[in-house]
This record gives sequence, structure tokens and C-alpha cells, in this order.
Amino acid sequence: MDGERDRFNGDTKVLHQRAVRTPLPDRAAERVFHENMMIVADAQERKAELLADSEVPLPVAYEQELDAIAESFKQRLRRIAGDGYEEIAMAYFRGERDDRLGELAAYYFEGLWRIQQRATITDMMFSPVILRYPDSFTVNIRFTPGYTTTESIYYESPEHCTEELADEYATTYYEESRYSQQQAAAYLREAAQTIREQFPDPDDTSFDERKYGGIVSAGGRRGSVFTSMLEPLEPDPNRFSEPVDEPTLVEAGPEAKRTERELLRNDAIVL
Repeated sequence: MDGERDRFNGDTKVLHQRAVRTPLPDRAAERVFHENMMIVADAQERKAELLADSEVPLPVAYEQELDAIAESFKQRLRRIAGDGYEEIAMAYFRGERDDRLGELAAYYFEGLWRIQQRATITDMMFSPVILRYPDSFTVNIRFTPGYTTTESIYYESPEHCTEELADEYATTYYEESRYSQQQAAAYLREAAQTIREQFPDPDDTSFDERKYGGIVSAGGRRGSVFTSMLEPLEPDPNRFSEPVDEPTLVEAGPEAKRTERELLRNDAIVL
């Protein structure tokens, strides 16, 4: 499969305006979903710790974040398709299968591939939407050209700066960069708290308190400038009229379209 991986160059149509809807049939399923979202919150806090540490270069925090996202996609792929998820996804991309399992594997594999590309590519923003409904949740993996939203915070990485600065400017630039990273760390701590509030523990809350929740986030980079954004997002209670009994691809939904209008530039193309 390594040769096939080398030849794979992405297939945006599998992601475009689509999401995966996963059922939450019982308390056990709710617990698993909650635990997964707490992993996301913990990752935000870990990134905040690294950004706040003056001894840690920003690329380390960035790479750890990408690794965590990639691992979450791999775990989802294994749960859906087993250890052979790559072969299933590639068969779908080659047109050798078009079943539900192939579609799901291809969806997450495309997301995994694009996350792995972000380590070396700038101006490609990752902006997922995660929504909780009474009987299910949706994950909408989105990428769009660009590096920022209307609500993003900015922070600077001296390690990614390619300009040669005179000593007197270099010191100021480094100090301002460190300050921007500390501000970003504070923002990410709040983002982690938002995740915890939107997806509370099913064993500690009533069903009415937890049946709806959601977040939209975005992370990007242009050169030495990094951006982050995470906000709560209210699910549309009328989005689904029928339950599902297994993970299924669905349309992106009105909530995702609303975030495109409100957070992205007018000419942004969402992949």
C-alpha cells in the first residue's frame, strides 16, 4: 500500500459539503462520544501549555497538534473499517467499490491525508464542525484555501520567519512573537473550556442539558503567521427527521453553511 499512498493526491469531492452522522443509541455511546471530545479539549490545553512555554518552539506545538488530529482520524478509521482502512479507502478512490463502508473510509482517509500535508503547506485552513443532536452527532471535515476567518486570533512563529532582521529589530520581533503566543495560549484554554461546556459528561448532566451542542473551529498558517479559532455552534433541531442506526454520510447541513457565510471570506471555496 505504500506505493498507492505515494500516488494518492487527494480527492476533494469526497469531503465537499458532506459530513458523517453517527448514532448515539444509548448512554454507552454517549460516553464514548464525550470521551472523544474531552480528548479534543485536552489537546487544546496541551497546545496552550506548549505555546505558553518560552522554551518550546512554536513548530513543536504545531506538529503535536497535527499528530493528535491525524491519530484521531486513524482511530475513527479503525473503528469504522478495521486495520485495513487504507485498502478500503483506496479501492473507493479507484472506483472499485462504492458502498457505505468505502465512502466512510474514503472520507476520513482524505481528511487524514490533508492533515498530513499541512505540516509543509501553508494557506490551507482546517475548519471542522462537530454537532451533537439528541440521537446522533455529526463530524464535518472541511478545508479551505486561506489561513484565517473573521474571528481568528493570530500568533507569530520566529522559527518560520524567512526575513533577515537586524539585531535591534530581531529582539523586538522575538518578544512580540512570544507575547502573541502567550495570548494564543490563553485563547486556547478558553477554547478547551468551550468544548467541555458544549459536550458535557452524560453521567453528570440531564438529557435536556446535553442533547444539543456544537463547535466550529479553524486553524491556519501563512508563512510565519498562525491562526486559531473555536466557537460554540448551535445545532438546528430540525435538521434530521429520521434516526440512523450506523455511521452514514449526510449533507453538510445548514449550520456548516452558516459558518461559511459568517466566518469565511466571500470567495472562499470549501473543500
